[in-house]
Amino acid sequence: MNFFQIFVEAISWIAILGGCAFMLVGAIGALRFPDFWTRIHAVSVADSAGMLLLTLGMCIQGGFTLVTVKLIIIGVFLFITGPTATHAVANAAMVSGFLPKGADEFRKPKIAHDAKTRKLKAKKKSPLKGGL
Repeated sequence: MNFFQIFVEAISWIAILGGCAFMLVGAIGALRFPDFWTRIHAVSVADSAGMLLLTLGMCIQGGFTLVTVKLIIIGVFLFITGPTATHAVANAAMVSGFLPKGADEFRKPKIAHDAKTRKLKAKKKSPLKGGL
């Protein structure tokens, strides 16, 4: 083996081991974090980064072959569907009423009032709402 082959092997194994490390950290985060929202964030970020590094390492190992093209297609598919699935799960949790801690105070309706008279203002209806 010449220097170039050793260098390529080292780079590919660094990428593969880095991807495994990201996946392991994401799995530990899923076990250690206290609530659903922090868990889903940890797993989503670690999953995307780990998948990219694992795919990169396997592409370098495969060389310029059809296997590399297939790995790139799989990587693009996972890169698009992973965050989309995470967003769908988080959105479903949010719509069902499962809110993060402290989110209740941000979701309270704002009441408009006049600062001088301290009376509630009547909200003006927008001509665009309900006019279609």
